[in-house]
Amino acid sequence: MSNKKTLVLGATPNESRYANLAANRLVRDGHPIVNVGLKTGEAAGVRIEKPEKIHDDIDTITLYVGPQNQTALYDYILKTHPRRIIFNPGTENSELRRMANEKGIETEYACTLVLLSIGQY
Repeated sequence: MSNKKTLVLGATPNESRYANLAANRLVRDGHPIVNVGLKTGEAAGVRIEKPEKIHDDIDTITLYVGPQNQTALYDYILKTHPRRIIFNPGTENSELRRMANEKGIETEYACTLVLLSIGQY
């Protein structure tokens, strides 16, 4: 299994949140991460940055931002141009999915934690 650099969008230092659990599991499984969110702090030992810097080496964006808050992030997500976007439960968005697919970005409605636990990440 190759290591997939993953941008955790909606990262939070709150250890009870799924975004934080996923960040920790990704790191534990050997995937380098970039944490992006509105909260300050860190998750899995990686600082949380604001959605400003475009990273051009991202394999996967794992999304932990609800659809009602995604519109402001469309440009950021699409300019990052990951190989794929994982829409975790509660983040499903057919408009963003269509826009990403039109740019050649794979999309998946799935749970990052489940994919990692069954070796399908």
